[in-house]
Amino acid sequence: MWLLAMIVEAASEFLLPSLWEVEVTVSAALFFIAAYWYFTIFGGDRDDGPGGGFDRSLVDSPLRSTASIDDEKDKIALLRGDYQTNSAYLVKVGLLAAKNVIAANLNGTSDPYAIITCGTEKRFSSMVPGSRNPMWGEAFDFSVDELPVQITVTIYDWDIIWKSAILGSVTVPVQNEGQTGAVWYSLDSPSGQVCLDIVTVKRPVNSSRVLNGYAGANARRRISLEKQEPTVVHQKPGPLQTIFDLPFDEIVQNSYSCALERSFLYHGRMYVSAWHICFHSNVFSKQIKVIIPFEDIDEIRRSQHAVINPAITIILRVGAGGHGVPPLGSADGRVRYKFASFWNRNHAIKMLQRADNNFHAMLEAEKKAIALSELRAHSSSVKSSRKPVEVPKENNINIGKFQPFVKDEALSTIYDGLFPCTAEQFFNLLLSDDSNFTHEYRLTRKDSNLLVGQWHAAEEYEGLVREITFRSICKSPMCPPDTAMTEWQHVVLSPDKGVLVFETVQQAHDVPFGSYFEVHCRWHLESNSESSCKLGVKAGAHFKKWCVMHSKIKAGAVDEYKREVQLIIEVARSYIESRTRAEESVVSSSSAVKPETS
Repeated sequence: MWLLAMIVEAASEFLLPSLWEVEVTVSAALFFIAAYWYFTIFGGDRDDGPGGGFDRSLVDSPLRSTASIDDEKDKIALLRGDYQTNSAYLVKVGLLAAKNVIAANLNGTSDPYAIITCGTEKRFSSMVPGSRNPMWGEAFDFSVDELPVQITVTIYDWDIIWKSAILGSVTVPVQNEGQTGAVWYSLDSPSGQVCLDIVTVKRPVNSSRVLNGYAGANARRRISLEKQEPTVVHQKPGPLQTIFDLPFDEIVQNSYSCALERSFLYHGRMYVSAWHICFHSNVFSKQIKVIIPFEDIDEIRRSQHAVINPAITIILRVGAGGHGVPPLGSADGRVRYKFASFWNRNHAIKMLQRADNNFHAMLEAEKKAIALSELRAHSSSVKSSRKPVEVPKENNINIGKFQPFVKDEALSTIYDGLFPCTAEQFFNLLLSDDSNFTHEYRLTRKDSNLLVGQWHAAEEYEGLVREITFRSICKSPMCPPDTAMTEWQHVVLSPDKGVLVFETVQQAHDVPFGSYFEVHCRWHLESNSESSCKLGVKAGAHFKKWCVMHSKIKAGAVDEYKREVQLIIEVARSYIESRTRAEESVVSSSSAVKPETS
């Protein structure tokens, strides 16, 4: 019994709390309850000053009830598309200052910031703490397709815990080009005015928003109305889709636990994709979502929050504005976001700077790829009324003058063998304008709506080029039943007619991510006798843009073209044999007729 009593006594010392532990627990609970009621009644972040008798319901009633900027339904309007946009006008909104805004704090001041909206684009100004007469001096760039356009400026009061209260708004119409100068506009509230300077200029035709520095948050996602393409991706949505409502082709490359510096540190998580730096926090049920496009970033630098908390500051270019929550202001007009409390700040900043460099390198690569595609399409297009052009007898390739038709780095060998005709016969029998092989091959594949252009010379490429279009059946479950296809063809015959290079570039228009890649192929034929030649085929997928399905599309394109090459060779052999038998029958018939006529 004494042993059992000792065990019970020892267990009670470990399992039952001491009086001191109970006192600490009760005190902590009382402190938490008191803090909760303080934040509920007084707002928590307000100092009790001379205006301690301020009734917050004056702001909470009709104005505050409409403040839903933190609502999850307030999605970012991001549309998919290319960088080359045809936005006709650039609207530069200068947010200079405001005066006599509503006092929302207990001490008779406010913490105002502004949200400027133009079309589907929205920008955040910095927050000016403790002022009814804020001075901003910030600019915001918007791209619009046509005039007139409405610019809405809404001023909010920042709150640490609660949703921001609306202090007033104003809508300014922009009718035409020009500059308004500094003009004071009255807010739709009991008091308050805002000073704006609006400049509207017309852009050159086909100017690039990203490359000219006016990209904004939506440049990457704009889509051409003339050619919309369905995109179906069978994969589980990630945090970029569920939290930030970004398109499905964006995936998280890196993520970091960190905190956004505002009135205090809002702890959350940073997500980095190829296009955006995103941050999400949910502290005291206050949702904070920041989406920073890489095209708006001017600089990523090391900084400090307090003495022992290293931070990273992301500085946006002039005119970019904030995205999601008010950024921090600066004297040079560039707003910034500061993130602290990284587990490893040095590693995080290296990865962010690398992602920024990769984004700009991707822009340059895509710019060159788009220019090359446009050049190829322009050179290969030909009107049906144009007369056929004979194959040049001499084709001296001048590397300094002519453009490459396909990308060598994208090609890999998929076939090596012999073919029963010479290089010259291959062109004359299968590729020439008089040949019916293309129609027979596409009929075998059950393709439809075939249009074959005529061979013609192009200044940009050695030899001849042409363009064919058709609709092809899709066998992949991710694709529609059929898709529109464009194939640009290029052929070069050596001066001795012993070597033929036949190159093709295929572009699918209706498949998922069809605008992101092309299928490049090169046929190399070298005659080794009077009736045969060595045939080598290389093919591969060339990506004009980065794509989440990159590896899968690349492998699928190569496998599909391997099967297509086998079918082309099979149909070509049959076509040549039928032509040969037809010619032999004609020759035998003519030889049989000659004795009778004699």
